[in-house]
Amino acid sequence: MADIEKNLRDVQERIRIAAEKAGRNPNDITLIAVSKTWPPETIVIANQLGIRHFGENRVEEAEKKIPQVTQQLETIALSNYPTIQLTWHMVGHIQHRKVKDAIRLFDFIHSVDSASLAERLNRRASAEGKVIPVLLEVNVSGETTKYGFHREVLLAAVADILMLPHLNVQGLMTIAPIVSNQDDARPYFRALRELRDDLRSRFPEHAWQHLSMGMTDDFEAAIAEGATLIRIGRAIFGERPHP
Repeated sequence: MADIEKNLRDVQERIRIAAEKAGRNPNDITLIAVSKTWPPETIVIANQLGIRHFGENRVEEAEKKIPQVTQQLETIALSNYPTIQLTWHMVGHIQHRKVKDAIRLFDFIHSVDSASLAERLNRRASAEGKVIPVLLEVNVSGETTKYGFHREVLLAAVADILMLPHLNVQGLMTIAPIVSNQDDARPYFRALRELRDDLRSRFPEHAWQHLSMGMTDDFEAAIAEGATLIRIGRAIFGERPHP
């Protein structure tokens, strides 16, 4: 617990410095602790240290983990120990066969990477009587190993996606290439922000308030380019344990 607490304070201080350097309010940036491969006990510890937002990459892992975390937090609450309400973010690729589970488990989906996935999520959310906040994932780097819309494909599809009544599109998400100097990632983050601004001008009835970008190795560069949601795992929890 002491290591996570120290790491968390270090990350929060780096967020503050990066935000102030960019002329931004640190409170406008939400820290999402990416907890993939970490056990429920670690998430409970992080929650007791004040983390509210957690991100998972795989629906299969979340299916087992989220109920266990909920049960442990309920047990703690019975002993009158304060806990903080959790918000679960899906930040990884969703297979079509896992759409039903994703809608059931998560409060926010960052990784809507195709029109067909958007339509399936909308149908399932309708069946569950939910409207779920989502982000559209964009492959700004063009890397074949990454999921996400390419710019022109997104521009062709976005009007139809915005019409889906059970998806609340709140912005864009991307993953930058791995770089040795995080400033080299800034053009990719800037490209996402510029695309968001373009969409905001084309579809002004939508807020487009969020940019989900930046991870352990590049989140300060992402903050400089306007990130509102940053996804941090290793800098908080340390090197991931192998399942």
